[in-house]
Amino acid sequence: MTPPEHAHGHGPTLAVALIGPDGAGKTSITRRVAETLPVPSRTIYMGVNLESSTLMLPTTRLILMAKRSRGGRPDLTVSAREAAPAQRRPLGARVKRSLKSGVRMTNWVAEEWFRQAVAAYARRRGQVVIFDRHFFCDYYAYDVVPRHGPRPLSARVHGFLLARAYPKPDLVIYLDAPAEVLHARKQEGTLEFLEERRQDYLSLADVFERFVVVDAVRPPEVVASEVVDLIVRHIASMKDHRQEPRTEMRAAA
Repeated sequence: MTPPEHAHGHGPTLAVALIGPDGAGKTSITRRVAETLPVPSRTIYMGVNLESSTLMLPTTRLILMAKRSRGGRPDLTVSAREAAPAQRRPLGARVKRSLKSGVRMTNWVAEEWFRQAVAAYARRRGQVVIFDRHFFCDYYAYDVVPRHGPRPLSARVHGFLLARAYPKPDLVIYLDAPAEVLHARKQEGTLEFLEERRQDYLSLADVFERFVVVDAVRPPEVVASEVVDLIVRHIASMKDHRQEPRTEMRAAA
């Protein structure tokens, strides 16, 4: 594999997202890719588990500390799938829940944009950005489109922002494996839920122009090698595309 020309601050850069259900090996594959990619890169965790992220707003850090002290989950959001109907609750309880949800969503949107700003800075410095997960992809089936039933207001607002304003990756690589394999690896969720998530991610093939499915059943080093090859070839195609107008202009002259 010949490394593409990629000087500091020059040449084509891109943002690539590695996505997949729990058990697909996203984080381990991302780490291997970053270690072997023959160009400067920056890895950014774009998932909801705050304990897995090295990037965090001060407000988010405070919220995480508070949730830890209460034994809560290390995240900020509740997806449309998990939101329980609230019509039968007393008015005061509904208002309190709505306010809490609004504050939480506001901070989470700020967190999403903060990580995207870090990614933009890395790209300006000539680094390939490797997203471990991606917010648009993870929330697509719940907040962006109602694939799983009605969405609460906070989910609709969040989905609108993700669809209309949030930057999308240039290349999406979906790490795929059967539900049985995913469940055997992490022992989380049911086979039905994991298969549902597989189909959610596969539906993104109709959303992204550059969407590649990679067989994640194979050994991690084999999967990572294929991902690296995909990224390098994509960088080369970007470089060729940018040089075409110059070649045409010289030919015309």
